[in-house]
Amino acid sequence: QLQFVESGGGLAQPGGSLTLSCTASGFTLEDKSVGWFRQAPGKKREGISCIRTGIGATLYGSADYADSVKGRFAASRDNAKNTVYLRMNNLKPEDTAVYYCAADFDCQYYRDRDLELRFNYWGQGTQVTVSS
Repeated sequence: QLQFVESGGGLAQPGGSLTLSCTASGFTLEDKSVGWFRQAPGKKREGISCIRTGIGATLYGSADYADSVKGRFAASRDNAKNTVYLRMNNLKPEDTAVYYCAADFDCQYYRDRDLELRFNYWGQGTQVTVSS
């Protein structure tokens, strides 16, 4: 089955850190941009970051961030391990959500309202809870 497998979620205190991993199963990440998304209870899934493909891209391997996480979260990728990461620092209670990753050709639509249709290989997600 072609999908991502997310891991690394858990319980963190406000101000704490977590690192999420997202490994591709059944396909290669090398030619794909990968978005990070989250969905809080009762809310729509939202794009929070997207890291571009490492092949032939003008902005090789660079990442974009939603304003809500800019300066606190950092995306990275290891194509040899077929894995992308999301380092989350200075966590806040409002970061509590199920976190997902998915792939597309580029990062243009990671904040789009139709992101669930545009991005592919969705995994089951990993729960992040920020609470004291």
